[in-house]
Amino acid sequence: MKFKVSAVHRLSLWAVLAAPLMVCAQAFPSKQVTLVVPFPPGGGPDVVARVIAEKLAPRLGQPVVVENRPGAGALLGASFVAKAAPDGHTLLLTPNTMAISPHVLPPGAGGGIDVNRDLMPVIAPATTPLVLVASPQLGVNNLKGLLEQARKQPGLAYGSPGNGSPMHFAGEMFKRSTGLDLMHVPYRGVAPSLTAALAGEVKLLYTGVSGALQHIKSGKLVPLALTERSRSSLLPDVPTATEQGVAQVEVNAWYGVFAPVGTPAAAIQRLNQEINAVIKLPDVRERLVGAGVEPLGGAPQVLADFMKADTQRYGQLARELNIKAD
Repeated sequence: MKFKVSAVHRLSLWAVLAAPLMVCAQAFPSKQVTLVVPFPPGGGPDVVARVIAEKLAPRLGQPVVVENRPGAGALLGASFVAKAAPDGHTLLLTPNTMAISPHVLPPGAGGGIDVNRDLMPVIAPATTPLVLVASPQLGVNNLKGLLEQARKQPGLAYGSPGNGSPMHFAGEMFKRSTGLDLMHVPYRGVAPSLTAALAGEVKLLYTGVSGALQHIKSGKLVPLALTERSRSSLLPDVPTATEQGVAQVEVNAWYGVFAPVGTPAAAIQRLNQEINAVIKLPDVRERLVGAGVEPLGGAPQVLADFMKADTQRYGQLARELNIKAD
């Protein structure tokens, strides 16, 4: 016996089947959202997280709290988020250090998390270029001057925020490209490395523009080169290393928001949509740019592509340059 299903009945049936999905989408978020930053307060990731959290909360209708969980090159915070309930209420905001750490830390660091397997991309809200800066005491203002000075002064030290950081990679790539005899001095974080450079403890420093911008504008640090493929709107007058004849020193930093694997697609989509809206707000863009950060955004796939590319690239570079973290 055959039954005819009218258009009205088909619509009713669709409504019954779709109702649970619609309820799930509407139910998120149902409580506080925690944005975990795997670095101490005050640095670039923390600034980006707090600017976003402030504007994201009213859009989601729930509090958005930033929680700092530093350690193991972002892997401790990443592990905490990966083990959280996959419901979209616990997120990670991290720089691309997380893609590098598995290649430079001992196996099992951070609880043995596999960052590509255990986390899902939500959005890449921003990027920040890396820059080589010098103390005014060194008396140079471009790479040509630095090359001349460094050849007269073998063993000239350059600082970075730590062994295995993107800035350490930039320094070692610069050494390989120029053949200079430079000594790496690692510090425990961006803030200590900037303090050392400002005090003249090290005359050269690889750092993110996000931390150095105010000191560059005040003349306390001299920008020599960006480690980017092209110039940055944040420092439009500062040429890249490639422009100055030093090739193969291209390292940048991006920020990514991740969720535990298994988080519903509806929650990922809502978070991506709302964070994209937040970073388009004029006052948010102004605050990020003022902090040395370039707003980005886009689909989750943008972040997925960043993560895949950096995982492969830094794995190869870590082997070639023999870079290990503490």
